[in-house]
Amino acid sequence: MPAWFTAFLSAFDLAAPLALLLLPLPFLAARLLPPERMGSSGALRVPATVVMGSARGDGVAARGRGRSFLIWTLWAALVAALAGPRLVLPATALPASGREIMLVMDLSGSMERRDFAIDGETVTRLTAVKRVGTDFIRRRAGDRIGLVIFANESYVAASPSFDTNTVARALDEATIGLVGRSTGIGDGLGLALKRLVPATSGEASDIPQATSKVVVLMTDGANNAGQTTPRDVAALAKELGVKVHTIALGPRDMSNADGEQDVVDAETLREISASTGGTFFRVKTTDDLIAMADSIDAIEGGRAKAPPVPLRQDLWPWPAGLALLCAAGLLVARRKA
Repeated sequence: MPAWFTAFLSAFDLAAPLALLLLPLPFLAARLLPPERMGSSGALRVPATVVMGSARGDGVAARGRGRSFLIWTLWAALVAALAGPRLVLPATALPASGREIMLVMDLSGSMERRDFAIDGETVTRLTAVKRVGTDFIRRRAGDRIGLVIFANESYVAASPSFDTNTVARALDEATIGLVGRSTGIGDGLGLALKRLVPATSGEASDIPQATSKVVVLMTDGANNAGQTTPRDVAALAKELGVKVHTIALGPRDMSNADGEQDVVDAETLREISASTGGTFFRVKTTDDLIAMADSIDAIEGGRAKAPPVPLRQDLWPWPAGLALLCAAGLLVARRKA
C-alpha cells in the first residue's frame, strides 16, 4: 500500500465506534416489526394493468433501485458521521519546568556607559544586557517569565507569560529615561514579588501556581530612589519562598570605586542572594555576562518534556455532507415522481 495510505490508517480513529452498531438497524426493523395490515393504510390500491399502462415496468424498477440506493447511502453516511471519524495527529512535546521567573532590570542613566564589548565593538551596558538577556529569555521555553524595569519608578514591562518571544521583545524595546535615571532597587524587587505572589492580594487566578518562583535582579548601581530598601524587600522574598539571583554589573563596585560615582553596591546584592538562597554574580565584561546567563540557565534547569497533547482533526463533516446530498436527491426524485 502507498505510504500516505498507511499513515492515514495509523492516524484514523473513531470517537464513538459503538455507533456503527446502528448500521443493520433497518434490516432488523424489516425482519422483526410486524407487516402492515391490509386496509390500514389510506393509500389507493391501483390495479397492475393501470400501472403498466401509465409507465413502463423497467423505468419504475430503475427509479426504485435508485431511490433504495440513496436511502441506504443516506443511512450509512449518517451512522458514519455519528461514529465521529477523526485523525489523531502527533503533537510536539513542549518543555515544562513549573518555574515562574521575573527578570528585574536596572534602566538608570548609568546603563548608558560604554564599557562592554560585542564583536570587538565598544557598546553600552544596556546593549550588552539586551543581547545576552533576550537570548536567555528565549531559551527558557516552558517557564512563565516576566520583566520588571526600574529607575526612579518601577513598572512591569511584560507580565509573566509562556510567550518568551514577547518578553524578549519587551526587553529589546526598553529605553533609558522611560522611568527616570536614578536607581530604585528596592521598589523594582518589590514589584516583582507582587507579580510572582498574587495570592497575597486575594486575587483568584485560573493559572496553576508555579512550583518554583525566581527573581533575577540586575543592576549597576546602588539604591538611591524609591520607598523601600533592598534588604527589607529581600527579607520579604525569603518569607515568601522566592529565590533571588543578583547580578552586580560594571567593572567597579563600592569596594574599589577609587572615587568613581554611581558604582554598583555589590555587597548588598550579595546579601540579598545569600538570604534568599539565590546566587550572586559579579559581571565586569561581556564574557562574564554570557557566563552568568549560562549559569542561571543551568541552575534553574530541570525542564522535562510535558506529556504531548494529541491533535484531533474531525472528519465527520464529510459523511454528514454526503448524507445531506442524498437527502436532497431523494427530495428531487419525489417531486419528479
